[in-house]
Amino acid sequence: MRYIEVIVDTPEELIDQRCEEMAIWGVGGFVIENEADFQRFLENNHAYWDYVDKELEQQYAGLSRIKCYLTDDEDGQAQLRQIRAAYDSVAVRYVEDSDWENNWRAYYKPIPVGEKLVVVPEWEPIPEGGRLPLRLDPGLIFGTGSHPTTRMCLAELENYVNRETRVLDLGCGSGILGIGALVLGAKSCFGCDIDPKAPDVVRANAALNGIGPDRLRVCAGDILTDLSLRREFGGGYPLVLANIVSDVIIPLAAFVRDFLAEDGVFICSGIIEGRQDEVRSALERAGLRILVHRTEEEWHCFVCTAQSGGAA
Repeated sequence: MRYIEVIVDTPEELIDQRCEEMAIWGVGGFVIENEADFQRFLENNHAYWDYVDKELEQQYAGLSRIKCYLTDDEDGQAQLRQIRAAYDSVAVRYVEDSDWENNWRAYYKPIPVGEKLVVVPEWEPIPEGGRLPLRLDPGLIFGTGSHPTTRMCLAELENYVNRETRVLDLGCGSGILGIGALVLGAKSCFGCDIDPKAPDVVRANAALNGIGPDRLRVCAGDILTDLSLRREFGGGYPLVLANIVSDVIIPLAAFVRDFLAEDGVFICSGIIEGRQDEVRSALERAGLRILVHRTEEEWHCFVCTAQSGGAA
């Protein structure tokens, strides 16, 4: 079926009014593209990232518009006439219904990571070569294996997993790191993320790999502010993971030793270029020793231990 994409340039203060007007005409499914809203969203959700793609910012630069889709039939054409008669700046293009929901899957292919793993989207066949497959449905939560921060963490955790390893995955997202550790043979994993949708996503991805609740536990919550949650984690973990952002890792560093076993390892990433020295200082102030400092593209990853000794 063909649809009519309609874009109405609209001053920010008129967006709500015009959406209400078009809704009266039977138009629905509005997409608001507004630079001011975009910047407010970034500011209010700063805990989720240090970095925003410049191309994305450029796409929103100067924008203030309403986008909607009409059916290319008599009703849709009538709605289009009303919109054109009411507003000055209206752009139109026709688009085909070509399974919009699933077309994005074509961009995800198996990704070899480190020496042992290959991240395989659930709809792709497992490639030959003997690597351990980590099945994943990328969905909308961070953690597909394609980002440098995730690749560095997966590559490093290969060095620290054995059959007795208990893993704590802080900011688990899609669950890719914790599930990766379990695929490599870890005994168990406890994952946590601030996103309330994460537990369902993690459990679904774990099931794709034949991993059940006997090995993987996951919850939602804010590890920085919720003391009872931190107590629930307990301690004595040989491996703690945090692929988050610098503004979370820095305060988190003060708690990490409480989670670690005496000879445990903390792997953290999500650290954008320019923040690595701040993160290193926070880790060292917390009594952690840097074993490895990896970089890929503009991202940094630290591997630390609570054991004493020379710094990397």
